[in-house]
Amino acid sequence: MGDAAGGPGERDRIQSIERGFAVLLAFDADRPRPTSSDLAAATGLSRPAVRRILLTLQHLGYVEPVGNRWRLTPRVLSVGQRFTATHSIAEDARPYLATLAEETGESASLAVLDGTDAVYVARVPVRRIMQIDVSPGTRVPATATAMGRVLLAWAEEDTISRVLGAGLPACTPRTVTDPKLLRGILREVQSRGWALSVGELDPELAAVAAPVRDHTGAVVAAIATATSLGRISPERLVETALPHVQAAAERLSRALGRPASARFGAHREGFY
Repeated sequence: MGDAAGGPGERDRIQSIERGFAVLLAFDADRPRPTSSDLAAATGLSRPAVRRILLTLQHLGYVEPVGNRWRLTPRVLSVGQRFTATHSIAEDARPYLATLAEETGESASLAVLDGTDAVYVARVPVRRIMQIDVSPGTRVPATATAMGRVLLAWAEEDTISRVLGAGLPACTPRTVTDPKLLRGILREVQSRGWALSVGELDPELAAVAAPVRDHTGAVVAAIATATSLGRISPERLVETALPHVQAAAERLSRALGRPASARFGAHREGFY
């Protein structure tokens, strides 16, 4: 029986799987080769429990020991590959992202909303030195990014409330951390049909994003291009890059079967 929010209840969840994923997710840039003690501290699990999980993951081929430490194996990449294989939007987006990158001379990205984060699912980079290094699978706070704000602007009210209730991380001094102010920004994003973020995720980064709709007309992803503020002003980014971003989002939406009546900015879902 599910809980009040419609998700699985306590009795429906398999605790051992939850713990296994907790250990896998504890491997990160700060802990690329952790000890079992490091993982126990990071997850709150006992060392014996972590040891059993690691040995199981080793048997399955997802981790391997290095002395008294552990590291992930390339097999973990297969999980992401299965996402791509079962979510065709990432593959469908590639030609449109490639065209966008060629038109703007800047990297082009596609993201979806997952929890409180915008997650990159496809990206076409350009050879530039950026302050932030991203690749498919990278997670960034939805509240501090143009893509995330596009995704939130058309989200249901319970999703918006949950994200804002989790707190707005201050990635830079320019990051909006006032939930009321951010709600106003989301209304503006939905009204005009696109989002701009300037120096909120990275002090030297500006980005513009537009929504991608599926065959039902629902916003399912966001396309964006980002650049260094040292190369172009936000005003110039909107003037030169936004039309290409919107065109790419429109073309991908049509490829996904978006109804002709579903015009960007015309819907009033979410918190309206």
